[in-house]
Amino acid sequence: MPHFLISRRHMLGAAFSGMALAQMPAWAQAGGQKAERGGKVARIVVPFAPGGGNDVLARQMAFGLTEQFGSNIIVENKPGAGGNLGTEFVVRAPADGATLLLGHTGTVSINPSLYKGLKFNASADLQPVAMFASSALLLVVPAASPIKDVKQLAQALRAGKSALMNYASSGSGTGGHLTGEHFTHVLNAKATHVPYKGTAPSLTDLAGGVVDFSFGVIPSAMALVKSGKLRALAITSAKRNTLLPDVPTVAESGVPELKDFESTLTYGILAPKGTPADTVTTLGAQVLKVGALPAFQSRLDVEGAVPLLGDAAAYAQRIQKESAKWAAVIKASNVQV
Repeated sequence: MPHFLISRRHMLGAAFSGMALAQMPAWAQAGGQKAERGGKVARIVVPFAPGGGNDVLARQMAFGLTEQFGSNIIVENKPGAGGNLGTEFVVRAPADGATLLLGHTGTVSINPSLYKGLKFNASADLQPVAMFASSALLLVVPAASPIKDVKQLAQALRAGKSALMNYASSGSGTGGHLTGEHFTHVLNAKATHVPYKGTAPSLTDLAGGVVDFSFGVIPSAMALVKSGKLRALAITSAKRNTLLPDVPTVAESGVPELKDFESTLTYGILAPKGTPADTVTTLGAQVLKVGALPAFQSRLDVEGAVPLLGDAAAYAQRIQKESAKWAAVIKASNVQV
């Protein structure tokens, strides 16, 4: 197995290595030839703190590019403001290919509609390079809940007008929050959103029966499902996940209104607007080559993600589609942060 697939512990250690940045990265060389070690350095900015899923995927991609092409790439975490701080940093960076963003649906397609007063629009002010992965959420209830499937949850939500059910998320404006809003809106039902400061406390309270259901990130939710503390009702992707082959999709629930339901996050690499086209093309090809490696895809599997490979044009199209979808959800649900 290629040794760029390293542990979280080693990746976190690498996060603090001090390396100077140059104006042009190694991948800008014509033809994508493997560069000499010790060459110029570039960075992938992660707009969240170290240790989370975004950070892990960025580090796997950075090490993959270094291993396969000799590119000198570090990962730099710039958390804050729901991902907007790091995203704006890349928007304002020189368009020379040396500063890139680990983008995902939340920061690129949701935040422009969710946050009022932003002085940039990530979906318009960044250049897509390539997308490489997608992740879904797991709809879970406490193990002691009488609700056994999505159909029963839908019935309970519709019957609970006088005593609304509640659902947990890792915070206002997160994928879990908006997926819950989308889910209840499609069902023409209501539920009370209970935001927490992180995934762990939200799922802990769910397991304890403090809240009724949640759309949780797969690795964390799956661990509690396997330990018998939570029950998985469905996954929010269009297809079942190989990690949980017996868990149906929401669309498979038999509820007519949910037959087209899907909620996923797309991961990709973006660059500042105006980055030279040849640089975008060369880097995009390299990202896709790393993304196609079986060992890299195995790492995605551990994080509850699946491969989703597409070039700059395909990624741009997906960003536009997701931006329109989540803008409509935010407007219909009157979500505010």
